[in-house]
Amino acid sequence: MNMNDPISDMLTRIRNAVATHKEKVEFPASKMKNSILSVMKDEGFIVDFKSNETDKKSFTEVSLKYNSNNESIIKGLNRVSTPGLRNYSKKGEIPMYMGGLAVSVVSTSKGVMTGKKAYREGLGGEIICYIW
Repeated sequence: MNMNDPISDMLTRIRNAVATHKEKVEFPASKMKNSILSVMKDEGFIVDFKSNETDKKSFTEVSLKYNSNNESIIKGLNRVSTPGLRNYSKKGEIPMYMGGLAVSVVSTSKGVMTGKKAYREGLGGEIICYIW
């Protein structure tokens, strides 16, 4: 299957798993996806993730996080920059989403990080997605 936007595919799989209260979700692995998942883990949106390889195919398994009322910690995922329309921001101009309640994931020259961290370090970059 030809996949034009693997990051959107990952976010959609996570969104669908959250909607059906799945405990885990799997999708094809990549370094960029693992970097985004690392930010999600650091911000407390997921429990953990791990990459596995089987017969030349690698995939990532994500353990989703729920609170004591069995409600997902992830309320929404929004893809911003797509292959057809890249969205870049200069240093100090990274936009806040939902009044700062959402976490923006930014790809910078120093790696993938949150928008707040990029702002503190004076970095700009590609706005990948928002998570709330």
